[in-house]
Amino acid sequence: MKRDFLRLSDFTASEYTALFRRAAELKAARASGQIVRTLTAKTLLLLFEKNSTRTRLSFEAAIGQLGGTAITLPMQESQVSRGETLADTAAVASRYVDAIVYRTHGDDRLRELAKSATVPVINGLSDGGHPVQILADLFTVTERFGSLRGRIIAWVGDGASNMALSWIEAAPIFGFTLRISAPEGFRPPKAGIFETVNDPSVAVRGAHVVTTDVWVSMGQEKEAAERKRAFSGYCVDEALLGRALPEAIVLHCLPAHRGEEITAGVLDGPRSAVLDEAENRMHVQKALLEALLLRR
Repeated sequence: MKRDFLRLSDFTASEYTALFRRAAELKAARASGQIVRTLTAKTLLLLFEKNSTRTRLSFEAAIGQLGGTAITLPMQESQVSRGETLADTAAVASRYVDAIVYRTHGDDRLRELAKSATVPVINGLSDGGHPVQILADLFTVTERFGSLRGRIIAWVGDGASNMALSWIEAAPIFGFTLRISAPEGFRPPKAGIFETVNDPSVAVRGAHVVTTDVWVSMGQEKEAAERKRAFSGYCVDEALLGRALPEAIVLHCLPAHRGEEITAGVLDGPRSAVLDEAENRMHVQKALLEALLLRR
């Protein structure tokens, strides 16, 4: 039976330990020039309803470096844009490819496609979460600190965003303390194990990781002015970062708007791990593709 990766809870903590171990092996192999061809002749479909840079590049590179092939299909170029159902698209695509990455809006669409596909489906981003990005973030933290358990991670910004929701889902699985600092009206639902801290300077105090995301996500462009006013005071700048631990790192899933949710000095500074984080998308996704396609 096929296995999907739609949410972080689709894997267990022990499975993530093995996944990160394999990601580290694959990263080391690439750094040393070793060729790994575990997915030779496998084909991955990237089905996108939203624009993408890192998700597209990292998955195309991941499957390619493992010996497989990627097909990227923007939804506006597919028959779905002319009324074909997701169910029909998933059923037909399953006859052609070995796995599907779906980047969409509502999670109902994600579940609908996964239900009709007979091959593994991976959530490449949805309104309810961005699990492949969070995997890269978590792996980056383990590289720096050795373990996630007992660490303090401070999220500053939109606490109801898909990234924040995935951090909330991750906290009990990986055993870290999550503090979310967001303005009124942009706080997460009550469900989950996390601390809500109104003042960002209090949220980051003693934190190992400070992370944020854009204030205006895809599809929210009409709310840009309102959101920028609401998030005034929630910028990750040098003064805010100075309240975190001296060894703290900064994460941002990118793209970033320098001078809004984060300053250029922090994003491009010595405590920023954003480029490692971006690279790690590829290594973690290699391990994820192996796990789903090879049943590792």
